[in-house]
Amino acid sequence: MKPVFTGRRHSWPHYVMPAYLGTLFWQPMHHHAGLKEWLLTVLGVVVFLALYGGVLWLKEKTWQMVCLAGIVLAGLAFTPMNGGAECFFIFAACTLPHVVETESGVVKFMAMVLAVIGLQTWWLHMSMWFLVSASGVSVLSAITSFHFHQRDRMYQKLKLANAEIEHLAKVAERERIARDLHDVLGHTLSVIILKSELAGKLMEHDPERAKAEIRDVEETSRAALSEVRSTIRGYRVHSLEAELIQARAALETAGVAVITDATQIPLSPAQENVVALVVREAVTNIVRHAHAQNCYLRLAPVNGNCRLEVQDDGCGGPQVEGHGIRGMRERIEALGGRLERDTNAGTRMTIEFPLTSTKGKEQS
Repeated sequence: MKPVFTGRRHSWPHYVMPAYLGTLFWQPMHHHAGLKEWLLTVLGVVVFLALYGGVLWLKEKTWQMVCLAGIVLAGLAFTPMNGGAECFFIFAACTLPHVVETESGVVKFMAMVLAVIGLQTWWLHMSMWFLVSASGVSVLSAITSFHFHQRDRMYQKLKLANAEIEHLAKVAERERIARDLHDVLGHTLSVIILKSELAGKLMEHDPERAKAEIRDVEETSRAALSEVRSTIRGYRVHSLEAELIQARAALETAGVAVITDATQIPLSPAQENVVALVVREAVTNIVRHAHAQNCYLRLAPVNGNCRLEVQDDGCGGPQVEGHGIRGMRERIEALGGRLERDTNAGTRMTIEFPLTSTKGKEQS
C-alpha cells in the first residue's frame, strides 16, 4: 500500500518548549505576590497547556487554528498582569508552522499576532521593551520554526518517495522473475516431456536411440537448471541463433515439420534477447497446444523494423491471452513494438518493433 504523507510529526522540542513557562513564575516570586496573583498564574499555565495540547494533537486544522488563536488571546489577557505571559505569543509563533504549511499563511497569522501586540502596547501604555521583545522574538521564532518544519516535511516526502521507488522496484523484479521463469521452464519442460515420451516408445524397438533421447533429457534438464539460476540472478541472456536451433529441434521432436526463413538482422543485445524469448514461447505453445503438422518461421527486416512471424496449421484456439502471451506482449511493447495474434486458421503470431528503438535498452 502506498504510504501517505500527513505533515504531522511530533519531535522532542514540542515537549521541551513548555519548560519556558517558568518565566511566568518569575514575576510573582520577585514581587512576593499574593494568593490571587499566584492562582491567576497557575490558571494561565493550565489554559496554555490545554490549548498547546490541542494544537499538537487535534486532527482538524480548523480546531488547531482555534487553539493557536486561543494562545494569542491568552497572551493578550495575561500580559497586563504578568509580563512573562509574552511567551504565549512566542509559543504561538513557534507552533504555527506545525499547522500552517504555506509561507502566505504564516505571514498572515504573524501579521495578526504583531497587530495584537502593537494594539495591546498602545492601549495599555506598556513599555516599548515589551513591544520589541515580544514582536522581535515571535517573528524570529516563526521564521526559524517554519524553516525547520519545511525541511522536515521535505525530508519525510523524500523518504516516502524512496520507499515507493523501492517498493516498485521489488514489484518489477518479482514480475521479471515470474515472467522469465515461465519462459524458461515452460519451453524446457515441454521438450523434456516430448523426449521422455519418445524414449519410452523407443525403449523396446530402438534402445540405442532411446538412450540418446534420455541423454538429451539429462542435458536439457541441466541446461534448464542453469537457466533458472541465471534468471533469478538477472544475468540471463539468450542467443537468437541458438534459440532458432533449439526451436527446430523441439518442433521436429514433436513431429512438426519446420520451414525457417531467418535473415541476419543487426539487433541490440536487449532486442535479440526479447526475440529469442518470443520464439521460445511461440514454439512452446505449438508443441503443447497446436497439434500442428507444419510450422513456418520467418525473421526479416521490414521498413526499418524487425518482423518475426510464426505460423502453424494446428487447431488454433481462443483469443484469450495466457501468461505467456501477455509476457511476450509486455516485452515487445517495451521495445516500442506490437504483437498481433490470429487463431482463425491455425495460429499466426507476428511481432514487429523498430530497429532504432532505444526503449528496450533497459529490458533484460
